Amino acid sequence: MNPNATPSVGKDPTPEDQTVVARRFGLGKRKAKKAGQRVLVASQWELIRWKFSRHKLAVAGLAVLGILYLGALFCEPLSPMDPRQTNASRRLAPPTRIRFRDESGLRITRPFVYGLTQVRDPLTLRFSYVDDETVQYRIRFFVRGAEYRLWGLFRSDLRLFGVEDGGDFFLMGTDTLGRDVFSRILYGSRISLSIGLVGIAISFVLGVLIGGASGYFGGTIDIVIQRVIEFLRGIPTLPLWMGLSVALPPHWPMLRIYFGIVVILSLIGWTGLARVVRGKFMSLREEDFVMAARVHGAGELKVIVKHMLPSFYSHIIASLTLSVPNMILGETALSFIGLGLQSPAISWGVLLQQAQAIRVLANSPWLLAPGFFIIATILAFNFVGDGLRDAADPYATV
Repeated sequence: MNPNATPSVGKDPTPEDQTVVARRFGLGKRKAKKAGQRVLVASQWELIRWKFSRHKLAVAGLAVLGILYLGALFCEPLSPMDPRQTNASRRLAPPTRIRFRDESGLRITRPFVYGLTQVRDPLTLRFSYVDDETVQYRIRFFVRGAEYRLWGLFRSDLRLFGVEDGGDFFLMGTDTLGRDVFSRILYGSRISLSIGLVGIAISFVLGVLIGGASGYFGGTIDIVIQRVIEFLRGIPTLPLWMGLSVALPPHWPMLRIYFGIVVILSLIGWTGLARVVRGKFMSLREEDFVMAARVHGAGELKVIVKHMLPSFYSHIIASLTLSVPNMILGETALSFIGLGLQSPAISWGVLLQQAQAIRVLANSPWLLAPGFFIIATILAFNFVGDGLRDAADPYATV
């Protein structure tokens, strides 16, 4: 049986068609026999969805991204503390250990944490923290804490979890000002994750319009656009980002700086998508369905938007998904070196600024926690992009 064979489309699938279906979509013989006809007449998007679901890493990456974006969307009630609340007596406190039994070995049904006591080493004069085993604080769900505004609209003080009054609960420790690192990571995800989506939205418009014009019209327009793309891609990315970010007025408020960084990243990030769109347009502009649309009197814009773009939407989506990590890394790099967002703005790049000091990092490695969130996000986007790219050609041999 040849797995590369093209299934015949008819009223009833043949046994050979069912075998091809089983090989390509991971179906067992019984499922292939029942679903064979459905697969053979399925739309392109259904085939993409079925094949994407077989890519385990892509599905796992999509689940991770869903969790991260939900955390960014609801960071206010999910964070146990106010991310801007400082506490000088809890500077660089280590992550709080959650316990389910006390030192006597007695099993406790509800998790708790011990009290935290700050002590000073008599030789080095360095502060450290020890557990006060005489005091226990229960961890509770839906507790009252510092007041916040959800999405800047709804006032509330209800938080998902926390400890009883008087206790300290730092899931990922505190920074140099005694602020809760976990709460700041949740708040920082809102900027770091959204900047990738907003930047890609702008890059999508620029890449499709400029790349489409280059591939569809050709000639002088194509030559000029390609030379501009080659010039932009020939400039080292990080120095170009640094130069453009320094040009932003220092007196701008945080919101303007945010959109300024987005525009800077988008102005550089559209070139890759434009190359992809140009190549697709060059291969499609002489196809029969395009010529038929022209014969029927369709305008150039209608031919591009209604007929040519939908034929490779899946490839564009896969390309955009693989481009989002570059946007996130760009903002992180600029903020890390002090040329992007600045405190009191909260982003993963801003949080990593405190990890630059080797002495602080050696004694407080939990300050690197935002870096692990960045790595998880980049890997998740790459896995999802790989899955979409493989699923974009559902008829390829598995």
